Amino acid sequence: MTLTQVWGALLIFTVCPLLGGVPLIAWITCALTGRQLAELGTGNISVSAAFYHGGRLVGILAVLSEAGKGITAVLLARYFFPTEPSWELIALIMLVMGRYWIGKGAGTTNVVWGFVVHDPIAAFLIFLIGGISFTIFRDRTSGRLGVLILMPVILALVYPQDLSRVVFAAVLGLLLGWIYQKIPDDLELPTKQGKAESQRVFRFFRGDRAIVSLNSKLDAQKVGQKAATLSQLKDWGYPVAPGWVLPPGDDATPLIKHLPVSESQPLVVRSSAVGEDSEFASAAGVYQSVLHVTNPLALQEAITLVLASYRKPVAAQYRRDRSLPEISMAVLIQQQIRGVFSGVAFSRDPIAQQGEAVLIEGLPGDATKVVSGQVTPEQYRVYLQESERATEGEIQSVITSQIEGTGDVPTALVKEVAILARELEKRYDSIPQDIEWTYDGQQLWLLQARPITTLQPLWTRKIAAEVIPGLIRPLTWSINRPLTCGVWGEIFTLVLGKRAAGLDFNQTATLHYSHAYFNATLLGQIFRRMGLPAESLEFLTRGAKFSKPPTSSTLRNLPGLLRLLGKEWNLEQEFELDDQQQFAPTLSQLNSQPLSQLSPSALLERIDGILEVLQRATYYSILAPLSSSLRQALLRVKDTELDNSQTPEVASLRSLSQIAADARHLLSQEQVISDSGASLFTTLAESPDGQSIVEQFEQFLDSYGYLSEVATDIAIPTWKEDPRAVRRLFTQFLSSPPPKSVPPTQQGLRAQLVQVRLNLKGRVTQVYSQLLAHLRWSFVALETTWLQGGLLSEPGDIFFLEFAQIRSLVANADLELKQQLPQLLKQQRSQLEQNRQLATIPFLVYGNNPPAPVASISPSIQRQLQGIGASAGQAEGFVKVVTDFQSCDDIDSQTILVVPYTDSGWAPLLARAGGLIAEVGGRLSHGAIVAREYGIPAVMDIPNAIQILHDGQRVRIDGQFGIVEVLD
Repeated sequence: MTLTQVWGALLIFTVCPLLGGVPLIAWITCALTGRQLAELGTGNISVSAAFYHGGRLVGILAVLSEAGKGITAVLLARYFFPTEPSWELIALIMLVMGRYWIGKGAGTTNVVWGFVVHDPIAAFLIFLIGGISFTIFRDRTSGRLGVLILMPVILALVYPQDLSRVVFAAVLGLLLGWIYQKIPDDLELPTKQGKAESQRVFRFFRGDRAIVSLNSKLDAQKVGQKAATLSQLKDWGYPVAPGWVLPPGDDATPLIKHLPVSESQPLVVRSSAVGEDSEFASAAGVYQSVLHVTNPLALQEAITLVLASYRKPVAAQYRRDRSLPEISMAVLIQQQIRGVFSGVAFSRDPIAQQGEAVLIEGLPGDATKVVSGQVTPEQYRVYLQESERATEGEIQSVITSQIEGTGDVPTALVKEVAILARELEKRYDSIPQDIEWTYDGQQLWLLQARPITTLQPLWTRKIAAEVIPGLIRPLTWSINRPLTCGVWGEIFTLVLGKRAAGLDFNQTATLHYSHAYFNATLLGQIFRRMGLPAESLEFLTRGAKFSKPPTSSTLRNLPGLLRLLGKEWNLEQEFELDDQQQFAPTLSQLNSQPLSQLSPSALLERIDGILEVLQRATYYSILAPLSSSLRQALLRVKDTELDNSQTPEVASLRSLSQIAADARHLLSQEQVISDSGASLFTTLAESPDGQSIVEQFEQFLDSYGYLSEVATDIAIPTWKEDPRAVRRLFTQFLSSPPPKSVPPTQQGLRAQLVQVRLNLKGRVTQVYSQLLAHLRWSFVALETTWLQGGLLSEPGDIFFLEFAQIRSLVANADLELKQQLPQLLKQQRSQLEQNRQLATIPFLVYGNNPPAPVASISPSIQRQLQGIGASAGQAEGFVKVVTDFQSCDDIDSQTILVVPYTDSGWAPLLARAGGLIAEVGGRLSHGAIVAREYGIPAVMDIPNAIQILHDGQRVRIDGQFGIVEVLD
């Protein structure tokens, strides 16, 4: 390269970007019209914006100015590199970069005219082929993409020996394609709002097809959610009447001339505004609809009437109240179906906000009678149940229904509508749907489908009931919620990066009926943004079914997923470091510090210290189980290949079993049967060898006394405080030794990789549970001080206060709170007791502030229940419903325990049973781990099991396939 060419390259890399950034279009527009393009429309400084906002003259001058830039860049490169045409393309690339990053434009005009000067023959071929395609197909997006692809292709055909020219043409095309994705398009602006003399040109280059129908894929941001949803449903194969869309700002004349309209083929004209029928705004009744349009003149009047309804004060106020965009409205026109029966359906009850019923309203005739509110429709409640049956060697899905309500609408049609409503809910990520339907005597037609906006978000107990089950007191929630939500937010932000903006992670969890619920709607949004299916968390935590995520979405989120994978890979090393620096020193200090000698302020300081360390421990308590589950799922390792001995629930049982084995020869069978609990230990203490057993038991409580019925709920006493359940299990182990578990003899590499994470999960659970136990004991010590001082009146009162209130009381900073404390505690206790008396707690709640629970069980008697198989094997026995594990003595190998949830502290109870059925949980829950340890069949995730099943019922359970059969 000569010195002249070095200077030429320098000029290309500096002058061309600056030339591209010179805002000539903005100066021309401002000079001739006085308008600032940066403040109008999309804010682009582009040729199309100049035509739109400035008119024909301004647009022509803008074309000339940008064409001059492109030609100048090419000629500059040709001057310095006359024999190397690829430098001309490099100059255009630099010009486009400056045009985008400095000048706020795409640079299309620069490239077009620059390419003409660069190679007129290739340019002619490209524009000829691209122009013919655009004229025929009238699709702007495809036309752009086609020209960008044609540039390197034509050059490769014309100059096959000049590889560098082809490569730089491809780079130029990729750059333009990327820019098109980044900037808004001025051609999307309504045609009629542009300068009158530019409208014809503008319409042509918009490239919209002459007639837009529901057979096309429609964008909700352009034609509204109603039309876009119907086009999507039609594409999916649902029965949607033929329809057409008039985009905002378009002339209705061509569409009116095209549509067949007559007395025999009436049309219906409806609104389709942006934001209407969306997830958060239905706009029901806000805009106009016109039915039974039978001639072109009436069609023109109907379109005018519908468009005018957009400008009504009530419509404008509705949009302002919901922060909806002020964009002109599209009009939806469809063939009107002559209905024999018509109505509406709700896939979930919008009043009760819970339950399994599909609500249907219908009447003979068309749908207007129902939605008008002037006629009382027939009402039906439909309960659907899906089951699988083997037919000629094939498994087929069968849907049965039970219908409440009678009327003229045929039962078969009611069932079909219910199935349709529930299908659409499933299609739209479990968001409850409100549909309008009509039946013409042969076909069920779908007229409209939209989310039930009042049933958002969807709250679920399926995962929350394992994380923090049972009734939750205010103190527990005021500590657990910010810890849990904060850590989930940290994990999700790690993956999503900037795309986490707008997500409120504090809304991840809430309380309904004093029970924890997770925000399934928010979690679904997060996982979809991550490129994963909405059910990902259930798959990882419960072993539920998992649908394959879209490949394109996963690839888009690959950088974030790789960051999370890096965290997973280094998880053990990070934990070891934190254990040495934080967890072990903190626990050692807590164990050596006598609580009885601390003042309230010192206890509060101790609590703050625990919470600071607990925040990091919570991170591991979430990520370690997820890591273990992910590895087991991806590596396809069976549960039987893993050793759970390092999990606290299994380690504690093995330790207690060994103590019982050591004590067995010291007691006769009669003594074991006659004595129980504390009296048995009194008998043991009478001999030196027996005293050794008692000491071993005390050491056991020192080691595992931090466990409780609910490890994550600091309001629940620990084993150390109340060892009755452990003593009962010790007595059972004396008389009936548990089967010895045999750990896997040889583990392959895949099992070893999972085992490492399972062991880490056990260590994390131990640290996390110990910190929570110390947190509880610190609050109990503070409560003891306040009970002695008269501030509190009953043991347990402190757990009915929020942490912020406790902090204020310690600081004596809120005298009003101190005065109102007795009444506040009374109200909180009363509310918890009311929720304790509720017959059923719904697993799903739709929307905020739900009413009192209703029976969520189908009225039909269920003889077979399907859950998640968590521990293989079959067992027959008699049901024992247990909600409080402290109050159960009559449990043996013939008992099939039915529980609302399981935790590590339930191990003493579970080990005594012959089988386990749990309302929530999966293969990785505490109950499943204990069941596998002792070879007990277990079925998890049977919603409402404690209501469906009753004490004494004989049942058969299959822990491999997750089936429960009611035999009585």
